[in-house]
Amino acid sequence: MSGLLNIVVITAAVAWVFVRQFTAQRVSSEGKKWWLIPVVLTVLAVRQPGLLDPGYHAASAVLLGVEILIGLACGVGWAWTTRIWTDADGAVWSKGGWAAAGVWLCGMVLRLGLMGIAAAMGVHQGSAATMLSVAAMLLTRAGVTTWRAQALQQTYRVPVAG
Repeated sequence: MSGLLNIVVITAAVAWVFVRQFTAQRVSSEGKKWWLIPVVLTVLAVRQPGLLDPGYHAASAVLLGVEILIGLACGVGWAWTTRIWTDADGAVWSKGGWAAAGVWLCGMVLRLGLMGIAAAMGVHQGSAATMLSVAAMLLTRAGVTTWRAQALQQTYRVPVAG
């Protein structure tokens, strides 16, 4: 896949998820494939040649690891800044706000800084590294949000005396 197509895929996935976070979404782990977009991004990234710079194999592996850690941290931060509540029927809903948008902004700044460090070291980081980081962020956000929703559902359920 070409670099331009990678950028389009990353941008489309991020924009779609980012815009959706500002609208209330019903959270359901039953039958919902919340892990599908991160898996697709991961497969697309891993299939690309040149994930690691052959001239700087160790440095590019460390930078890739740091980028994935940034994605994981941003996913956790995003999930914990997302508001989760139950409605009168016990359904769980989520909605991101400005704090979640701030986590996104911090993540982008950290990724840009990491790209600058890589460029200063002469290490080539392609779009596949960004794709893996975004996949880690989306997977972590969805997993933590689903976990929080399940915990909220369990506290919402009140046993009926019989």
